[in-house]
Amino acid sequence: MDLLYYMRLLRRNWLLLLISLGIGISAAVVVTANTPPQYVATISMLVSGQDREGSLSTAYQAGMLSAQRVQSYATLLSSRRVVSQITTPEDIRRMQANISAEVVPGTVLLRATVTDTDPARAAQLANTLGTRFTQLIEQLERVNSASRPTVKVTVVDQAEVPQTPVSPRPVVNLVAAVLIALVIAVGSLTLRDRLDTTIKTSDALHRVSKSSTLGIIGYERDARRHPLIVRSGGRSTRSEAFRSLRTNLQFIGVDRQPKSLVITSCLPNEGKSSTSSNLAITLAQAGWRVLLVDGDLRRPRIPTYLGIEGAVGLTDVLIGKARLDEVIQPWGEPRLFVLPSGQIPPNPSELLGSRGMRQVIDQVMDGYDIVIVDAPPLLPVTDAATLSAICDGVLLVARYGKTRQEHIVRGTELLASINARIVGTVMNFVPAKASRYDGYGYGYGYETDTGAEARAAVKAPTAV
Repeated sequence: MDLLYYMRLLRRNWLLLLISLGIGISAAVVVTANTPPQYVATISMLVSGQDREGSLSTAYQAGMLSAQRVQSYATLLSSRRVVSQITTPEDIRRMQANISAEVVPGTVLLRATVTDTDPARAAQLANTLGTRFTQLIEQLERVNSASRPTVKVTVVDQAEVPQTPVSPRPVVNLVAAVLIALVIAVGSLTLRDRLDTTIKTSDALHRVSKSSTLGIIGYERDARRHPLIVRSGGRSTRSEAFRSLRTNLQFIGVDRQPKSLVITSCLPNEGKSSTSSNLAITLAQAGWRVLLVDGDLRRPRIPTYLGIEGAVGLTDVLIGKARLDEVIQPWGEPRLFVLPSGQIPPNPSELLGSRGMRQVIDQVMDGYDIVIVDAPPLLPVTDAATLSAICDGVLLVARYGKTRQEHIVRGTELLASINARIVGTVMNFVPAKASRYDGYGYGYGYETDTGAEARAAVKAPTAV
């Protein structure tokens, strides 16, 4: 993972990042506002040994003794015996937690601090602590009541009333909240992105399918109600995407141009039928003589998309009840013809894998520049694989954010097992923000076609 990956991830999820920062900043404000201010009063004490004889050796011994004692006194300062002398028995535990002591490095100075919500009380408690502690040490360091103490503690700096609280610290809280929010947000987004195996980039689709991505079809809100947005004079982003798909399809087949092309997807609702219809219209607009075959004998969609009668069609030809020329219908484009699926049979796989189906494909390839077969999804049923085995090529459609990489792998492995030729893939329903962030650029900024134009296309004349 490099810096560019994180930048793209954050740009794609900038709204979630802003929400996380807002929550973090709000939490910092609430915590700061509800935290009572804490004041710290400090007192300094000197630990010194008593030199009884005044000689150099005894002075040295007194110094060593005070250096040894000072570490113990730092711990003794917050002991229950000392604290009990400056507060009530009920408040001893809280006061112990609010008292800290440290030895100034390289010296015999002892620095004690008392924390309290009231600055005056903090100073008073610190001074009282110093007084009581010096008295206690004087008692403890006497050999007997008549002797002098071996070590003496003297207060050298009295505690003053603090003017500013040590907590809360709004700036520190805010910076900490922002950093924590960023870490949590980036970590969560990275984890989600790594666990998400859906297809969201053309590079990922190319990697798992091991074939070229020929088209990136953008998402439009009215695509479900008006799937046919490619028409003569259409100037939408999706129409440009299908024209680009048409061009790429021509280049991919320079040496071996497929005359029969199966269009399928791994799972249902990934846009294979709308892709088949719009690609057929686009090819017809370019002057190709195109036959669109509805090979989905389970859930046929082509008649609904094109607004034609689909009660009689492919199934009637396969069982010998009709001839091809009787069921093929011309559509709005002068060079576009449609072969509906006909009645839904009880045995679709057997019909599509029959010798009659192969004969139908061979027959129609002689009369058209290209035959586009809209097939069922690959993984749920074997129909698409059966059709792929008798056609020249397969165009695999994947839906942005829904089709998983493992689905594409299983689908391509299935096609490879029957020696089907995958000419390329198409990524469908790509949102505009994804095209901006990942550089798809599937459109040129044209206006989206209106609903009236879409309805006009559905009602296109069925006679040439």
